[in-house]
Amino acid sequence: MTELQILDGFQKLHNPILDSIMIFITSLGNVGFIWLAIIAVLLMNKKTRSLGILLAIAVVINTILCNGLIKPIVARTRPYEVNSAVSLLISKPLDYSFPSGHTAISFTVVSVLYFLRMKKYLIMTFILASLIAFSRMYLYVHYPTDVLAGAIIGTFSGWITVKWSQSKKHRRFV
Repeated sequence: MTELQILDGFQKLHNPILDSIMIFITSLGNVGFIWLAIIAVLLMNKKTRSLGILLAIAVVINTILCNGLIKPIVARTRPYEVNSAVSLLISKPLDYSFPSGHTAISFTVVSVLYFLRMKKYLIMTFILASLIAFSRMYLYVHYPTDVLAGAIIGTFSGWITVKWSQSKKHRRFV
């Protein structure tokens, strides 16, 4: 089964209620909105500021890797450009398809929480990150491998940030 066939299969799930839900969920990931809002809230509170700083660092690393390096190098066209018969429910993204930036930033946040063993927030953020990732395929703007790569890059960004923060030199962040 090809990636387009998988995406075409998701098109069979469409209905007005699910369409509205997926549009809303994907909008939470636009420019990393929901994650940046969470980071901003964490930065405002003295007790959570170090976590907010760590998440901000991880997001910057992810953005450099995902949007600054990999997207322009791979330069993969989006599924709707290959199959123009699909009507998009959202505005056409202007950048490349691989990897999914929405997914990458989402899994960056999730992975920082995971590697710091912050179970309190982990399940909720993982569910949201997974829904955002799925919404990108449902809305026909990313291939499954774009989403998978985004999750891997996000997880790597979170892991490398936590490892850096746990080094002797930077222990104050943990």
